[in-house]
Amino acid sequence: MDNSIKTWLFDILNSINEIESYFVDTPKLFEVYQNDLRTKRAVERNIEIIGEAMNRILKEDKSIEISNSRKIVDVRNRIIHGYDSVSDDVIWGIVIKNLPVLQKEVEILLEE
Repeated sequence: MDNSIKTWLFDILNSINEIESYFVDTPKLFEVYQNDLRTKRAVERNIEIIGEAMNRILKEDKSIEISNSRKIVDVRNRIIHGYDSVSDDVIWGIVIKNLPVLQKEVEILLEE
C-alpha cells in the first residue's frame, strides 16, 4: 500500500479516536451532543477530515474497499457546502453506527 494512502488512513483513524475522546468524561447520548455546540462543531470538523482523507484515497486507489466510502465523501461535502442543512440526527447516526465500522475497516487495512 502506498505511503500516502497509509497516511490518510491514519488521519481517518485519528479523527475517529478524537471524536471518541469527546465522550470520555461526558455521556455518549444524543441529547448531550445536541446541546453542546462546541462538541458538535468538533465532531463535524473531524467528519470533514475523514471525508477529505477518504476522497484522496479514492482518487489514488479506487480498489481500496471501505464500506460507504462514497457516502463518507458526500457527507463531508454536505457539511462544508450545505452547512445550513446539516442535521444533528444524521451526524449522530454516523458517530454511533458508521464510525465503529469504519474504524475496524481502517485498522484491518493498516495491518496489511
